[in-house]
Amino acid sequence: MKNENLIIYIMMFGTFGVLSTEMGVVGILPQIAQYFNVDITQAGLFVSLFALTIAICGIFMPLVFSKFDRKKSFILVLGIFTLFSTIGAFVSDFNIALICRIIPAIFHPIYCGLALTVAAEIVEPEKAQDAVSKVIMGVSAGMIVGVPITTFVATNFGYQFSMLWFSLVTFLALIATIIFFPSLPGKEQSYGNQIKVATTGVFIISVLGVIFLNGGMYTAYSYISEFLNSLTNIFGTELSIVLFIYGVASIVGNWLGAKLLNSQTNKTVLSFPIIFSMLVVGIFIFGGAKIPMIVFMIFWGLLAGIGNDISQYWMVSAAPDAPEFANGIFLSMGNVGVTLGTTIAGAVVAGMGVQYVMIAAVVVMIIDLILLSIRTYKYPSEA
Repeated sequence: MKNENLIIYIMMFGTFGVLSTEMGVVGILPQIAQYFNVDITQAGLFVSLFALTIAICGIFMPLVFSKFDRKKSFILVLGIFTLFSTIGAFVSDFNIALICRIIPAIFHPIYCGLALTVAAEIVEPEKAQDAVSKVIMGVSAGMIVGVPITTFVATNFGYQFSMLWFSLVTFLALIATIIFFPSLPGKEQSYGNQIKVATTGVFIISVLGVIFLNGGMYTAYSYISEFLNSLTNIFGTELSIVLFIYGVASIVGNWLGAKLLNSQTNKTVLSFPIIFSMLVVGIFIFGGAKIPMIVFMIFWGLLAGIGNDISQYWMVSAAPDAPEFANGIFLSMGNVGVTLGTTIAGAVVAGMGVQYVMIAAVVVMIIDLILLSIRTYKYPSEA
């Protein structure tokens, strides 16, 4: 397709805006609590309710919108994100601000799910994974690089400007979509036939594999700031820099993951839980030493990017004839995995101490290795 690279880069920027809106608030929960005069756990609803809404809506929203023109769907979603982030910047009631978070979250899976589908559709089959990985780079950048940017804006200019920062990014993506994005007709599909793939053995085992893959990664990662503070003595600006480096490494990991999945699919998938487990054991042993820990964080970032690629590939390859449904499930199950990992990590931190989240992550990854192996050897043609 003509201008396929431009289309992919617009979607990449759009996913960056959408994911920045979702995850950027992670770094500004104290400012949210102060601005609305609520406690920090209430402020956390800005994150948890958003993620829960995605987990529910990701199951069906991309599928429902699969029959509509892609450009119109993208314009709708980016318009909603821009509008409600702007409203959210000026409301003073916490409950209304929460509603301004939940409404965009309903539409979030439409943009991300369809962007992943479109990226694979508009290029030659052998380039599909590369194209998809570029969109996932936008996801990673929003999730990780979006956090320090939002924190910087809120720290220097206040909570309202951090919301307007979200509006600005999605507004720029909206304008680029209106001007440069071509009309791409949707596909009339039988919802029953797409949903029917959810009952197949390969799809069910793939769903479990993706949940535990993300669960293992987030068991280790969800309390990483606390780990670096209490064990490695990395604080403040130094912490922001380390997490930013992690984020950049994850974007490189997205690119590397696409190459590895294209050339050595099964080796890449099955070696991931093993290599990740070796990394977190190293962190458990050497977590008190600053220089080794920074090196570990770079490798961790690379693996996080590769892990996102594996999750998306694992779902779509389990349902090649239902890509919108599979990409929606990828987003939903990713969020279920994040919830699982965060819950496990919270229990471990409360009961044993923050360093033991790394051992818990190994246990989750062993379960995931079993699930990935079952899929690979029982359904070799789908791997």
